[in-house]
Amino acid sequence: MQSKQAQIDNCYIHYIEICDCKSPKGTIVFLHGFPENWRTWRHQLQYFSKNYRVIAPDLPGYNQSSKPHEIEFYQVTNLIDVMSRFIRFVAEDKPVTLVAHDWGGAIAWPLVAFHAELFSRLVILNASHPSTFTREMMNNPQQRENSGYIHQLIASDAVANIKLNDYKFLLEMFLDENGQSVLTPNEIIEYQESWRMAGTLDAMLNYYRAMPQLAPTHTNGHANGPVTELQNMKIPNINIKVNTLVLWGMLDLAFVPEVLDGLQSYVQDLEIVRFNKANHWLHHQFPELVNAQIERFIG
Repeated sequence: MQSKQAQIDNCYIHYIEICDCKSPKGTIVFLHGFPENWRTWRHQLQYFSKNYRVIAPDLPGYNQSSKPHEIEFYQVTNLIDVMSRFIRFVAEDKPVTLVAHDWGGAIAWPLVAFHAELFSRLVILNASHPSTFTREMMNNPQQRENSGYIHQLIASDAVANIKLNDYKFLLEMFLDENGQSVLTPNEIIEYQESWRMAGTLDAMLNYYRAMPQLAPTHTNGHANGPVTELQNMKIPNINIKVNTLVLWGMLDLAFVPEVLDGLQSYVQDLEIVRFNKANHWLHHQFPELVNAQIERFIG
């Protein structure tokens, strides 16, 4: 396992690269989400490095990557530019398979839409397509309620509150339906150490501060039907021409299952595999099943 850095203008991106074979079948790049880092993919990296060159970066603002202070840096259009240049840096002039979860997926959808030439396959784990997510935020009160936690993350005292009780707020995000963490004790320690790094929490939260699809705070997400402020929002037309596999934990508390409805209108070649017993963290809960689906799809 090699720990490396890619310099993109004034931002450096830390990444892990592993290749345990002499003739890799190709390159797979893994993008993590909030509030994790490259370690979320440890089961996938270990498994796929036997036959592939695998790369897992810390997204900008996370762990060992740069932590720009400007909120504008974390707007999706800029993140697409930064991450497309990162992919070109690591791709060795060949299309790569992109696997992404949560915020990594929120970046991956438009990244693949606007830079299709860089990718051979796309695998999404519980990250709503921007078009269907915007639609549900506009019209589905349950999605607005599910997204209500975001207001806690962008509050003026968010960083201080998140630090309380050894990051209890973040760790509770990883609890399953039985109140058990999907993380191992060692993973919890590693994540806490990452969150303690100077500037990390503030940078991580900038992803939410810069996002456009927020339910107005005065509705608390409960308003029935459309919300006027959100009706002025344009549903983005993000079209994917790369073969795409969506792996979805149906017990996800962040997204309503309706975000999967109509996805075929935006994705030219789409397969959806539903995990009825998994939540938002399906790659933690069922790594072998997730690996098997990815291997089948890219093989």
